Amino acid sequence: MSTAPSTLTDEAPKQSGPAAPTRGPWAPLRPLILRLHFYAGLLVAPFLLVAAVTGFLYAGSFQAEKLVYAHEMTVPVGDTKLPVSAQVAAARKLHPEGTVSAVRPSPAADASTRVLLSGVPGVNPDHTLAVFVDPYTAEVRGSLEQYGSSGALPLRTWISELHRNLHLGETGRLYSELAASWLWVIAGGGVVLWYSRRRALRKVRGTSGRRRTLGLHGTVGVWAALGFFFLSATGLTWSTYAGATIDELRTSLHQATPSISAGAGGGEHGGHGAASAAGGDGEHGVGLDKVLSIARAEGIADPVEIVAPPDAESAYVVRQVQRSWPTELDAVAVDPATGRITDTLRFEEYPVLAKLTRWGIDLHTGLLFGLANQILLMLLALSLILLIVWGYRMWWQRGRGGAFGRPIPRGAWAQVTPYVLVPLMAVIAVLGYFVPLLGIPLAAFLVVDVVLGEIAHRRARRV
Repeated sequence: MSTAPSTLTDEAPKQSGPAAPTRGPWAPLRPLILRLHFYAGLLVAPFLLVAAVTGFLYAGSFQAEKLVYAHEMTVPVGDTKLPVSAQVAAARKLHPEGTVSAVRPSPAADASTRVLLSGVPGVNPDHTLAVFVDPYTAEVRGSLEQYGSSGALPLRTWISELHRNLHLGETGRLYSELAASWLWVIAGGGVVLWYSRRRALRKVRGTSGRRRTLGLHGTVGVWAALGFFFLSATGLTWSTYAGATIDELRTSLHQATPSISAGAGGGEHGGHGAASAAGGDGEHGVGLDKVLSIARAEGIADPVEIVAPPDAESAYVVRQVQRSWPTELDAVAVDPATGRITDTLRFEEYPVLAKLTRWGIDLHTGLLFGLANQILLMLLALSLILLIVWGYRMWWQRGRGGAFGRPIPRGAWAQVTPYVLVPLMAVIAVLGYFVPLLGIPLAAFLVVDVVLGEIAHRRARRV
């Protein structure tokens, strides 16, 4: 298994010598997998290394966030929490700028309430300004920029953007999609190569040089492969190109993530009080406190987010935001004028693929199982870093007589039978559609490999 140029190169196809007594139809693919594993690792490893290092940092950012922003996020435990409307009023008194887009009431005895303001000057339009309020005293403990449904604060947001796109915007996302697209291919190829030589390379202790590096590389890679497959698959679900294709596929299968209808339900009460309620607990309408009470009666338990109506035709949406196991994402829409529930959405009603996607993303980002999840991600990232270092070291160790990192000899294509080659080409075509940053470079590699092989063959014939 490898994520950099693994070099099980002593098994490259030989041009002479006795043929193996028994060769299955798939045997010729092994040299091809070896060559692909080598070059894919060599070229993609830098992208994987960046993804691994930034992923390691991101997995650790959850605990770092709790330390850095402890003053804002936590409060001394008091006797009785004040109404949410009073907490919002305290936040608005100190921060009248922007509008209240949502409120996250204190989810625990020692947790602060977050009043989220949108349209605040100087704040990224895609972010909100989170005003942290002591739920017992209504004291404003600070304000920080917040991003995403997980409530990431500046430190975690910065590291998340670094991991996602290197702070280069949409163009930068291509690096992470390229890494996710190729990770499973390199890992899978490494596993195939490793198990085909597992008897010869079983013992690592007592060996030295390239053989020892290869043993460490393969052993760690095989143990980590399942995690790499998972990270690759889940990483692609919200990538630019493959992610869009996956979304289209889920939609066509009626497996898209459902959303709650935020309409106020029409009627003579539809527009009453909604505009004022959008800024918090307005003068008209049922208000934040009543809306929260109605949602509680419907089983919407902490942690929750109250989304204020953005206009006079919309309802409040009170939704659970528990992304840790067991996932709680139920939501209700409440008419701001009458308090009538206009729509309900339960997580148990999500289609199977929508649930799996949600769980996969949350496991990938370290949210599903908390600290244990984050430690596992850090170990996977560390193993990927080591595999890349060992892979490049093997490339260096492979040079003999002053040669540095000799490439894997070509010659496997000529041995692949048509009934193996044709399905292989079909698979590449499908991959090119669903995962373009894998399929297109893979097809290019195979074409270039064939062309270069033909050129070398003709030159050899002239000699």
